[in-house]
Amino acid sequence: MAICVDRPVRRVVAEAPDGHFGMLPGHVDFVSELVPGILLYETAEGAERFVAVNSGTLVKCGDEIRVAVRGAVEGDNLAELRARVEADFRKRDEDEREARTALARLEASMIRRFRDLGM
Repeated sequence: MAICVDRPVRRVVAEAPDGHFGMLPGHVDFVSELVPGILLYETAEGAERFVAVNSGTLVKCGDEIRVAVRGAVEGDNLAELRARVEADFRKRDEDEREARTALARLEASMIRRFRDLGM
């Protein structure tokens, strides 16, 4: 697990299963499920930043907002962020394909060994 963003912000906009929502200072405490998409936050200096997130959970408690997701990629340019996310997805797909191939080889080897033992 890694921390992607740890800084004061003015505003947060995220997406839940029932749509987008925003939070400003003083927002009521709550918990929300997040869907894969873009989380936007505005820095204390007024700059907008984007974080591509996988599904996860957002918790607002007091002055803090914590977001736990399986994957997050931060950026300040949506086009660059999209390219980075696409590259990350392609890499994950490739890794998963390689893992499935290795598992299939292992299963085939086990079946051959059982067959050789007369089972």
